[in-house]
Amino acid sequence: MAQVIGIDAGGTKTVGILADENGHPLGEARGGGANLQTHGELEVEKVLDGILDALDPTRRGVSALCLGIAGVDRPLDEQVIRGILKRLGYRETARVVNDAAIALAAGAPERQGIVILAGTGSIAYGADGSRTVRAGGYGFLLADEGSAYWLGHQALRLAVRASDGRGPQTALLPLLFAALEVESVGDLIPRVYERGLPKHRIAALAPNVERARGQGDPLAAELIERGAQELALAVGAVARQLDFGGRPFPVVVAGGAFKACPSMLAALERSLEVPGARLTPLHTEPAMGAVALALDLVRP
Repeated sequence: MAQVIGIDAGGTKTVGILADENGHPLGEARGGGANLQTHGELEVEKVLDGILDALDPTRRGVSALCLGIAGVDRPLDEQVIRGILKRLGYRETARVVNDAAIALAAGAPERQGIVILAGTGSIAYGADGSRTVRAGGYGFLLADEGSAYWLGHQALRLAVRASDGRGPQTALLPLLFAALEVESVGDLIPRVYERGLPKHRIAALAPNVERARGQGDPLAAELIERGAQELALAVGAVARQLDFGGRPFPVVVAGGAFKACPSMLAALERSLEVPGARLTPLHTEPAMGAVALALDLVRP
């Protein structure tokens, strides 16, 4: 019986699933973040090596592998990732796709629709059976609005402005200072600049935005609304370039930002003005979408 591996490599965590030829999971392994731009080639290879050691220690036990990872629709990044997989023992049996593609496959088995993926970064990706389109997903300096990193970063800025008196007071200030174990902006500066505050650590601050909103903080509530509006804009940009023949289509909602700030889902529904779009929260591991795409390589 053929076996395949599907891997979802994200900015914060990596999940791998071993499955049989019917797509039934046989095993699971987890590791740290594996984003090429954030973590670098050596760290990505280390994480993938650990996942594969757990699921396919001989490197000869599976018939195909699919890896979903951000950035591989850029030729240079795809070349680097394929080089890593070759060194790890996978040559002709490996499929490499954007992480949004596996989330769409996991949430829309017919593989048509749009996915809005908001994790450490954010991207909208869609397919209508004839073409694929994306919006966003260009990294935190150029895009990633509505992502967990964006929420955490914007919250930090609001907290600093409040501390200075340049902005209104906000519940974000004590929440973020407690999360970072600092007592003032003076303590925050070395924490951010000298010791370094990595991207995933800033993304991990996003749940505090939801907590502040729950305390009635208007700035936190506005921040969640702004994030949802940005994600809705990305969905609309993709939808305008696709043709679903006038039929309703799923908008798969996935990523850690929605887990960190659950109220952003309702805010997205309020902001989304795309005819035929049906919000469909993803309740399965995106790695199962990678399993489905890996099975394409072994099925006649």
